[in-house]
Amino acid sequence: MSEEIKNALRLMPYGFYAVSTKTDEDVNVMVMNWVTQVSFEPRMLALGLAKNAHSRGLIERGKVFALNIFNKADADLIKPFTKSRSKNPDKIKDAKFTSGPQTGCPILEGVAAYVECRVVKIVDIGGDHDIVVGEVISAGVRKPGEAGDTLSLPDLGWSYAG
Repeated sequence: MSEEIKNALRLMPYGFYAVSTKTDEDVNVMVMNWVTQVSFEPRMLALGLAKNAHSRGLIERGKVFALNIFNKADADLIKPFTKSRSKNPDKIKDAKFTSGPQTGCPILEGVAAYVECRVVKIVDIGGDHDIVVGEVISAGVRKPGEAGDTLSLPDLGWSYAG
């Protein structure tokens, strides 16, 4: 039965984003696909974030994050952030970004759009990921388009489900 569950979950399409974080001492960018809007008023996003991710600690301490949204045509711009901080400790060194106007989190060069959030709650759900809920406090669109233009895991032939 677990193979059937895994196969069913892999049929769910996921976007592919870069989440940036910051504290006074550190910044990081990691890729993520478990993201969804969870409230209209106030506007909120939820992230499924691995407990052992470097960004998990930064989000807890800094209380802010930014979601960097890329177009399919710009997939190569997100790839430098696919390895964890432990496997690629210098991944931020060559990153080109500006600081988000509200959070100071990195807004990566080439993004279609970004959304800045202030952390409202981190929920330990008892699994290997936590749920991070953030209130949207700022956003910007740099490349107008449609949702169908947005980079997703299926566009890359990758899967992070099951």
